[in-house]
Formats: sequence, structure tokens, C-alpha cells
Amino acid sequence: MNVDTTAGPDSIVGNSPGAAWLDEARAEVARDPDSVTRAFAFAARRVGRAPLHPETDPNGVVHGTVDDAARAALVVALADAVGVGMGVGTAVGAVADQDCADRLVLLYRQGDGAERRGVLRGLDALTTLGDLHPGAEPTTLVTAGLELAADALRANDPSLVAAAVGPFGARYLDQHTWRHAILKLVFQGTSLAAASDLERRADEELARMARDFAAERRAAGRSVPDDLDRLTATRPTNARQADARPTVTATTDTRLSTTKE
Repeated sequence: MNVDTTAGPDSIVGNSPGAAWLDEARAEVARDPDSVTRAFAFAARRVGRAPLHPETDPNGVVHGTVDDAARAALVVALADAVGVGMGVGTAVGAVADQDCADRLVLLYRQGDGAERRGVLRGLDALTTLGDLHPGAEPTTLVTAGLELAADALRANDPSLVAAAVGPFGARYLDQHTWRHAILKLVFQGTSLAAASDLERRADEELARMARDFAAERRAAGRSVPDDLDRLTATRPTNARQADARPTVTATTDTRLSTTKE
């Protein structure tokens, strides 16, 4: 199977059986959005679980796996099928956002870890495609996505945490939550390459937190992850001031701990 890692929701290409299945599954979702549930469950069996970047990310934790990409494509197909992005700011658009949000929450809540990653990667794909269309207030779909990202960030599964700091997380997580998510990546030993827009969002407060974390590890006689060097440089006091794009805060408690449970 050929994998185009730059193609967003169309990451799986070629003439393989997996690619053919994905084309058929997306077409079925377009006809019947309810079919996405079965397609999500069968994705890994149909396309495989290979990492998208086997040389640098052999376990698919940082950049995801082929089945992550397949499920992301299914999320995009679902959003298209229910009309997300059409009638922005209208009652019709609000209904479409609510419909998609309800379906994604159900897929996430009823899914295993891989299916949950697929929902988060799908939100990344929608963000990259510009289909979420945020205005002054977050849409229902964005708010639901934030709740799912907050849940993922409380998990001990590094692949879920990594999936929560992709383009959707970089775009919409509030700064406090995002900082703690980045430190959790370091704590779990996951490369900061998982974090989208790291240089844009990193600020002096994150640098201070990283320095404190490094000092704690040294005091305990433990090694300091190399990635911390990327965070401890002097940063703007508020990196978000230069960026007019809004972020919104999830309503659930997203405070993170860097102590193992």
C-alpha cells in the first residue's frame, strides 16, 4: 500500500485492496452517514496498522498509522455527508454541526484507543481543510472536539495524547491546556514532533514550566529529555498576542499532571 503522508484525509492512495475499500467506505458514508460506525470498526482490518512514518516513528505514535489516516478520511466524508461547512452561521449549518458532533462523540466514546485516535485525526483533517469555519464563538462541532481532546489528554496512552496536539489542538486548545499537553508529551517520552505549530504557540510560561520540570528531574538524579531544550529558550511572554485566531476553552477540567498514576 502506498501512503501519501502529506495528503491529509486522502493519505491512503494507490491500487491496494485497502485503498479500494476506503474509497467504497467513503462513498457509502456519503450515501448513508450511519455506515461510518461499521467502517470505523473495520478500518484497521481493511487497510492495516502500519505507521505513516516508519523510519522516524516506527510505532506510529507521533504521526499516526495507516488506519488513523483511513478513519480521518471517514470523518471528512461524514462531515461532507451531513453538510458541515455549508450554511455557515445559519440554522442549517448549526444543525449540520450538531449532527456531526453527536456522531463523532459517539464514535469516540464507543471506540477503542485506535478508533478514538481516528476521531482526533479526523478533527485534524477538518481543521487543515478549513471545514470547521470558526467565528467569534466556537461552533458546536469545535466545542465537542475540545471535550474529546480534553479526554484524550487525561489518558496515559501516548498515542492519544499525541493525536490531541495536532492541527485541531494547536488551533483550538486554550494556552493553559496546551502548555500542559506539551509537557505531558515530554513526560511520556513522545517526540515534540507530534505537536503542530509548536514554535508559534510556545511562550515564556511554557519555557518556565519546562525549566522547572528539568530541574526536578536533575534533582532526582534522572535524565532530562533532549526535547526540553526546544522549550526552555526565551519566548514571548504571550505567544498568542501575535496571532489573532481565537482559541476556546473546553468546559471540562483539562488540568494535567506530570506524575504517573
